[in-house]
Amino acid sequence: MCALLFALPVHAFSELQETQFEAPEEPESDPQAPAVERGPDLPALEVPLPDPIRPGTPGQSASEATPRILYDLMLLPEPVRRMRERIMEACKAGDVEALRALLSTGANATQLSLSAVEGDPIDHLKSLSGDEEGHEILAILYEVLAAGFVHLDIGTDDEIYAWPYFVAIPIETLTPPQRVELFKLVTAGDYEEMKAYGTYIFFRVGISPDGEWEFFVGGE
Repeated sequence: MCALLFALPVHAFSELQETQFEAPEEPESDPQAPAVERGPDLPALEVPLPDPIRPGTPGQSASEATPRILYDLMLLPEPVRRMRERIMEACKAGDVEALRALLSTGANATQLSLSAVEGDPIDHLKSLSGDEEGHEILAILYEVLAAGFVHLDIGTDDEIYAWPYFVAIPIETLTPPQRVELFKLVTAGDYEEMKAYGTYIFFRVGISPDGEWEFFVGGE
């Protein structure tokens, strides 16, 4: 739309102002024509101004540029809180196979990669780990869920609780305490790389309000 607007020559409006238009001649009234009765004058209709801009996400005020960062687990719906606990319990036990029962399958399978996962999902998780048993990826998953979280797309079909909260705030605006939290997950070098991308690009977790594990992925 902006390109279309600015494609017009800048002098077009002034030329329109200078153009002289002749007013159309009014037809002569016919004295033989019957008089037309006019009804009562209608009151002038005023088009109301639109309401002030409302927040695009229910539950979020218009002044909030980013979602609220949450730490209180009691703000989580019980199904979400329970799924988080079960995932973290499996991580603490060092048993990557225990995650299998928590993964959604079928058309709504838990997303474990930004591209399609070929083969067994647990084997895929092990392949992401620096060790053969998958303990490193379990440690990452645990630390991600131990971080603060955000509640996104409230009231829509895409409503989600997401960890860590860095996924939803500009990475370059982190405060010193927030950077310390971030460095529990990534290195200072990773952080500099993220600033170059302009976003958090490490692992994140999403759980739907009904307790379905939606995703555990890394990348942009």
